[in-house]
Amino acid sequence: MPCYTSYDGVELSYRVLEGPEPGAPLLCLAGGPGRDAAYLGDLGGLDAHRTLVIPDSRGTGASPPAPDAAGYAFPALAEDLESLRAHLGLEAFALLAHDAACATAQAYAALYGHRLTRLVLVTPGSRLQGRLPDDAEEIFESRAEEPWWPDAYVAVHTLPTATDMNEVRSLLLRAAPMAYGRWDAPQRTHAATEPAQLGPVPRAGFWQGVDEPARTALLDRLPEVTCPVLVITGDRDALAGLRAGELVATSFRTASVRTLHGVGHYPWVDEPDLFRPVVESFLTRGHDPEAHEGDGTGGVGGGA
Repeated sequence: MPCYTSYDGVELSYRVLEGPEPGAPLLCLAGGPGRDAAYLGDLGGLDAHRTLVIPDSRGTGASPPAPDAAGYAFPALAEDLESLRAHLGLEAFALLAHDAACATAQAYAALYGHRLTRLVLVTPGSRLQGRLPDDAEEIFESRAEEPWWPDAYVAVHTLPTATDMNEVRSLLLRAAPMAYGRWDAPQRTHAATEPAQLGPVPRAGFWQGVDEPARTALLDRLPEVTCPVLVITGDRDALAGLRAGELVATSFRTASVRTLHGVGHYPWVDEPDLFRPVVESFLTRGHDPEAHEGDGTGGVGGGA
């Protein structure tokens, strides 16, 4: 597995996926936080026309633990990404991030926005923006007639008090159906990998050590990002919801939002043939004709 030397001298790993027609590189960040990037797979076949470069963040996959807890925080992970860019010899590149890694991507954009040609944020939360909309709970409640729902409901409401990591992993698996647009074989197979892929130490350190002034300074720089930004949400995402993605989009002047129907938190698992063309079109053209476009001041305007 290839490695690169990061800013502090630590060797970190990454993998490269190339299909039959490899194209320009797309760097892809896994969320969790602290989850092994293997769960991204090939992102619904995005490697067919792109060279996917997928790093293992510190303490996950083949990458070693961070020397200290600060190395797990998302701004530090953004510095790892910059080291990877330099290692690959890229003057500029397209970046895709999923879930919590969207915070890492936003930190990178704030610091190194001139290095980005396109930015895709897939089902992000809005913790970085300081607001947690409640529509994810509304989406969850709307699915109460599905057979998995009662057990998932118990698991969701037990998780906040769980302290043992084995219990947490078991509860996450019971709650997993809420993260998908439907609960069929591909979704079950994908969900079954999560408990073993979560790293408790990287997970705990991801949001630590970022004080309010630093967070505000980061957000203040996002409107300066000039590359096109696409935020992808799923209308059945009971983890992040829809409004969080809309809030993230308002942090940029160049962002649009595309909501995929029948899709949960992992669009490439639920509807790969819907997700893949949306991303490919955006990477090629720099816009998604069916997205809600920003209004030029960071807002999300009229719709598709």
